[in-house]
Amino acid sequence: MLAKVITCAVVGLEGAIVEVEVDISPGLPSFTIVGLPDTAVQEARERVRAAIRNSGYAFPMKRVVVNLAPANLKKAGPAYDLPIAVGILLSSEQVYADTSQTILLGELSLDGSLRHTDGILPMVALASQEGISAVIVPEADAKEASLIKGTKIIPITSLAQLVSYFRGEIPVPEYKSNGEQEYIPPASSFTDLAYIKGQEHVKRAIEVAAAGGHNVVMIGPPGSGKTLLARSLPSILPPMTDEEVLEVTKVYSVSGLLPLDTPLIRQRPFRSPHYTISNAGLVGGGHWPKPGEISLSHRGVLFLDELPEFGHAVLEVLRQPLEDKVITISRAQEWLTQYSICYDTVLQV
Repeated sequence: MLAKVITCAVVGLEGAIVEVEVDISPGLPSFTIVGLPDTAVQEARERVRAAIRNSGYAFPMKRVVVNLAPANLKKAGPAYDLPIAVGILLSSEQVYADTSQTILLGELSLDGSLRHTDGILPMVALASQEGISAVIVPEADAKEASLIKGTKIIPITSLAQLVSYFRGEIPVPEYKSNGEQEYIPPASSFTDLAYIKGQEHVKRAIEVAAAGGHNVVMIGPPGSGKTLLARSLPSILPPMTDEEVLEVTKVYSVSGLLPLDTPLIRQRPFRSPHYTISNAGLVGGGHWPKPGEISLSHRGVLFLDELPEFGHAVLEVLRQPLEDKVITISRAQEWLTQYSICYDTVLQV
């Protein structure tokens, strides 16, 4: 029997719909996943097999083929565990449910419980854009998923609970946020410009940069207060709008840097990478492209301390982001990711 389940992938900073097709046919027992899966997706075979058995269900001893469509889109990460497991249960007729308007996301433990999954926010945002009514997420990610309004969020703790929900044995209430979650960075990262005495001409330049979103280069002898002034810039930046908050939170969600308890970032980011950072660490990239320090400073401040110590190649990659406000990452295999950015850059020499 053929079963289809909807899930989602993260491409750059945006989500993409992925259809999980599961076919179980007679033959020698095997479990194959196709559709350009990476190592984490391939290893889902063992996690799914153990989770199904430890949840009290039977793993079919037949030929199991899982196709992640579209086949030309690379699949990475463990978020496909839950949809693959549900697809197998549907295909083996152990569960009957209509999942055509439901997106399933989550990494499975061997005992069938669901773990935190990165990139929940952009995937739930895509579900809202596509008009999909419900999203099933791990309970640990329910707060993050609830930031997108208009979509029913169903928090699940385990595969067994989800099956009971599909069978109508237990009601799983829609998650309702208790209030606004706010991420407050440690107090040590803040310096209020109002507490800094002297350096009036430099403070004036920082105020102009904060008002107009300009870049600043500060030159002076050691100990003159350049770093202190730079770290005070976020204290005079205006509060982020709701749209900017979601933009920044989405970047940190994809990067796996969101705290689980308060997954909404309302403070403007302040990023200060070390001068030994690589090109990919600054602009993003890698075999599976991830945001770099420039994208992590979106709507905030990127502070490059001791600018002359940075490598020449690293400084050259700043040319396009500073001019176009867009980072373009292209690969030989036609993999193209664009990160639009908007930030204040403080450069110290």
